[in-house]
Amino acid sequence: MAIPRRDAGPERHASGPATGRLMQIGEAAERVGLSIRTIRHYEEVGLIVPSARSDGGFRLYTESDLDRLAVVKRMKPLGFTLDEMRDLLVVLDALETAAGADRAALLDRLAMFHTAAATRVSALRDQLAMAEGFAGTLHDKLDHHGNNPPERDR
Repeated sequence: MAIPRRDAGPERHASGPATGRLMQIGEAAERVGLSIRTIRHYEEVGLIVPSARSDGGFRLYTESDLDRLAVVKRMKPLGFTLDEMRDLLVVLDALETAAGADRAALLDRLAMFHTAAATRVSALRDQLAMAEGFAGTLHDKLDHHGNNPPERDR
């Protein structure tokens, strides 16, 4: 099954097909909580494509672009690779227009991403519990040694 990709294609300009309010990369970065450098990197590797470019060549982003950036941002701490991020974005894009067997196949792939994310969240919870236990042990040691200072000879 061929799944359409959201490729850059010919550069679109502010007067082109992009709809809605357009914002420059600085505002987009601030709104989604990523650095400008990170957003540029995601563009270089083909994860995010600005919806338009200004006459001066500045990247212009829409709310939809910010939604895509938010998906990528949320996948990163779960250890998803760039290829996996790209694949999920392709699935999400294709689901917007898919029907029938294609839609069912896309939903199966989306379910696989959900399972992978849930598994990774569980592993992170286990790691957090272990880290909290360790921090608690250190706190107990501090309390024990801090509240009962050793006797010193005078």
